[in-house]
Amino acid sequence: MLNLNDIKNLLQNNRIADLVKLNKLSSKDIVEFTNRYTNWAGKLFQHIDIKNAAKAFKFLRKKKQEIIIKSLPDEKAAELLNALQPDDRTAFLSILPGSAVKELVKILSPENRIETLKLLGYPEDSVGRLMTPDYVAVKKTNTVKEVLDTIKQRGQATESINFLFVIDDNGILIDDINIKEFLVVEPETPVEKLMDYQYISLLVNASQKEAVSVFRTNSRYALPVTNDTGVLLGIVTLDDVLRLVEKENTREIQKIGGSEALDEPYTSIAFPNLIRKRAGWLIILFLGEMLTATAMGYFEGEIKKAVVLALFIPLIISSGGNSGSQASSIIIRSMALGEIGYRNWWYVMRKEIFSGLLLGTILGIVGFLRIFFWHEFHLYDYGEHWFLVALTVFFALIGVVMWGTLSGSMLPLLLRKLGADPAASSAPFVATLVDVTGLIIYFSVAFIIMRGTLL
Repeated sequence: MLNLNDIKNLLQNNRIADLVKLNKLSSKDIVEFTNRYTNWAGKLFQHIDIKNAAKAFKFLRKKKQEIIIKSLPDEKAAELLNALQPDDRTAFLSILPGSAVKELVKILSPENRIETLKLLGYPEDSVGRLMTPDYVAVKKTNTVKEVLDTIKQRGQATESINFLFVIDDNGILIDDINIKEFLVVEPETPVEKLMDYQYISLLVNASQKEAVSVFRTNSRYALPVTNDTGVLLGIVTLDDVLRLVEKENTREIQKIGGSEALDEPYTSIAFPNLIRKRAGWLIILFLGEMLTATAMGYFEGEIKKAVVLALFIPLIISSGGNSGSQASSIIIRSMALGEIGYRNWWYVMRKEIFSGLLLGTILGIVGFLRIFFWHEFHLYDYGEHWFLVALTVFFALIGVVMWGTLSGSMLPLLLRKLGADPAASSAPFVATLVDVTGLIIYFSVAFIIMRGTLL
């Protein structure tokens, strides 16, 4: 079995007899080698079987795909593009500039050219861009024997035969049937006998997120795609949806962490690009945190009068930031799963207010007890007004945590309503917002409770 270094050595030696061994590589091996040795990937794709090349190509990041196509001779590039499934070919071409697409479309076979241009005509984030027009369709008047003969003739060219699709004379979808139903009945059985007229389909212009939601709630490997009049246009398969979900989840997690989406693996992204993706958010967050210093400057007089208050600033603002980050992450994920949307804002607000109240009370009690025991056992002298200090921390924690959960939960919903990406309300962003407002809440509570004593 060849390892990655063996593959590289074979390509370097360039001995035809040895290069034949490359056809034994699995798709996983090809992808791993391409990610590790991108400069040698073009040569590898020249010497492997075209079917293996097409299978591996679909699992590569788009930038890797572009590098490989550019490094291949025109004939080999045409062979590879023509060997791809229509949806995989469309997904690759859709990321390229218009001029590049125009040149690559020219090298496709006439049939694939028409098919590809049709798929590229659908909106970028629509189901139409995910679908493949290669499927097996039958009529209800066909017999099971005729259906099985059709599968033998055309099944090899289709991406999935798990389900067969029944259409009428106008091409309108009327049912879909699991292939196992055809394998357990007599060959003379008409298709109509197997039909229940119950099926799930996707609209070609629907959003890809809608497709993800349908696949998530239905145990299916492939779903049919129709137009507004019900005409069957193609199918969307689970592997395409899973790659879409992985891509979206990766982007979402990176944004929640306070960074732009990297759009390529961490191991292969150029260092300048990595810095550029992260620096912007850090600058924004840094400028936001400067407001914390401004807020502390505003309360400088109160801090001078009651220096003991300064001891609990990190405790107060970190508790608010943590609660806000928790709420933000939970709500963003729930929105991504389709569990909640902007219409549920009142339900979310009520739930988070009560959650914040309870969580704040728990932390407030812990903070109060901490001051009590430290003072009681002479671990720290909080002065004669230690009880007022403890009350201030108690109520401030309730207020700050409530505000944190409320801000963290409402901000993603507000961004969705405004048409922005909810993931942009990242945990660091929410934490920064709550840090500043948390100080205001803390010192306002302190002024109310300690007025006439320490303040």
